[in-house]
Amino acid sequence: MIQAYLRYWLAARDEHSLHSPFLYDLYTRTIRVDDRNAPAYAPIAQVREHLCSNSSQIHVTDFGTGAGQYHRSIGSIARKSLKADKYGRLLYRLTQRFQTRTVLDFGTSLGVTTAYLAKGTEGMGGQVVTFEGCPETAALAGQTFAQLGCTNVRQVVGNLDQTLAPALAQLPPVDLVFFDANHRYTPTIQYFTACLERIHNDSVFVFDDIHWSAEMEQAWQTIQEHPAVTVSVDLFALGLVFFRREQPRQHFVLRL
Repeated sequence: MIQAYLRYWLAARDEHSLHSPFLYDLYTRTIRVDDRNAPAYAPIAQVREHLCSNSSQIHVTDFGTGAGQYHRSIGSIARKSLKADKYGRLLYRLTQRFQTRTVLDFGTSLGVTTAYLAKGTEGMGGQVVTFEGCPETAALAGQTFAQLGCTNVRQVVGNLDQTLAPALAQLPPVDLVFFDANHRYTPTIQYFTACLERIHNDSVFVFDDIHWSAEMEQAWQTIQEHPAVTVSVDLFALGLVFFRREQPRQHFVLRL
């Protein structure tokens, strides 16, 4: 991970290196924006704080890392698995920018990141379909959604390998997909390929932890090289993928 970050840090650029109007506008008005004090985020931050201090234990079924089943405190899960607020805020801004109506979230966890997607989408009358393998974790996420008034979230519980295809078959083309479930090469590529069947020209795919392991870096490279992908953006913790046919094929490494 340290070597991966050093490679990223040496390669990363800012808006002065961007000659694409689409990327320049996306970077300056959506990606690199400091809106931490926006009122929409305060309730989500409060729920996060409460979860991080919760010492109650639950039985976890973990499909995403291959760890199996174990007991763990809610606070430990929250502190280790929840994305930092700045990434949740970026997801919120992406839903706003692209006016998303159909959003998929792979890896609900405790529902905090899903809440950013839901709050960003609700103004468009959209829906977030979120997938979680662990029933007890999904139940806690349901409480998060109730606390935050996220009425536009539909939960799908079970192994994503079995639940994804039936769910996709019932959905319209997807506007945004957040991949934060199984952090291994083969499942990541399988989920990516399945979702390609539901894209349109302005769909956005967001991949979590693209430098988390050698497998994830390999998956990220495979995704970048896919013929359907025209633009990719490496933000180190996240990778963004676009399918805009009007864009020249380019890969960017940018500072967040």
